Amino acid sequence: MQSHRRDRFLSFITGFAILGVTLGTAALIITLSILDGFEQEIKEKVIGFTSHIEVVGFQNIPLAHYRQSLERVRDNVPGVKSIAPYAAKEGMIRSRDAVDGVFLKGIDPSLDVSTARTHLIEGKFLSSASERTSQIIIGRKLANRLNVGVGDKLVVFALPAGQGEALQPRAMQFLLVGIYESGMAEFDDVYAYTRLEDAQKLFQLGDNVTGYEVLVNDINEIDLIAGQVQETLHYPHYTQTVFQLYRNLFSWAELQKKLSPILLSLIIVVATINSIGTLLMFVLEKIRAIAVLKALGATQRLIRSIFILQGLVIATFGVILGNLLAFGFCWVQMKFQLISLPSDIYYMSTVPISLKPANFVLVTAAAMLLCLLTTLLPSRAAAKLDPVTAFRFG
Repeated sequence: MQSHRRDRFLSFITGFAILGVTLGTAALIITLSILDGFEQEIKEKVIGFTSHIEVVGFQNIPLAHYRQSLERVRDNVPGVKSIAPYAAKEGMIRSRDAVDGVFLKGIDPSLDVSTARTHLIEGKFLSSASERTSQIIIGRKLANRLNVGVGDKLVVFALPAGQGEALQPRAMQFLLVGIYESGMAEFDDVYAYTRLEDAQKLFQLGDNVTGYEVLVNDINEIDLIAGQVQETLHYPHYTQTVFQLYRNLFSWAELQKKLSPILLSLIIVVATINSIGTLLMFVLEKIRAIAVLKALGATQRLIRSIFILQGLVIATFGVILGNLLAFGFCWVQMKFQLISLPSDIYYMSTVPISLKPANFVLVTAAAMLLCLLTTLLPSRAAAKLDPVTAFRFG
């Protein structure tokens, strides 16, 4: 009866040891998946509203002969995936019910690299230049504030680019053809898109543009390619990478990715230390059995291997269950987006997840290694046990 109670107690503390490894493994995998998701989501959305490399004029002067500049970059700078001109300025947008600020960006629909096309929730994207009606696309938050929907008319006001004419605001009517939502409130609130020629007309740019958006094939070479673009176009062109434009944002994401795994890895450390206590309890409960094995000729290596194997069984069950728990949580969040975020703070509306096999492999290997190391002390204590002393103690 007493032996049965001891076995149940050992099973109970073994279950807790497995649970500790399970929770530690799952927490670290989920954390890495969320941090990777944050980084990937921020990169994709920020690049969608800007580009890998942005070329503007010094002191925001308009850039002339943009078609020739595009050709020079395509011909002389390897690694450029695409380059597109744009014309963008701040203005005011008015509906029948409200007035709000807007950053209107004129793009070429055939060369567009913006995020609005892939995040449309209502209507359609901008049509070709053959359509006479001036079209506009705005974010859902801005549409809600203006109380408008697809098919409504909007008026955009902009100051003329030059001097004279008493700087009278210039107004232009647009047809709302689409509404997008990227989840980044900072952009959805103010960014609006129209065709390049309509923006040039509104801002009185003539055939000039305010900049170019450049996408590269390999983002790891972004600094090198930005330098080559600058050398190709010269003054008054000025190039900046997305990491320079949003340095604070990417620095924050990188800091979170470095610190959070270190802090949460302590959970696994605590769980593996708990395994030491579990194995020591096994040693104390099995002293008589260890003494019998030693009296029958069992070597220290054999005794040590038995308890190391016991520790690895605990680790294996814990790590497998932790992987399954982490995968299940990540899959549910990706599928149903149960956990939401305030988009005006976190640049996205739900917790992002990026499932990478490398995270599972890395955490699994780290947990197994830590559990293996923590079995060495109890197994060593069991192997060093003197059988005569063990029989007396028993």
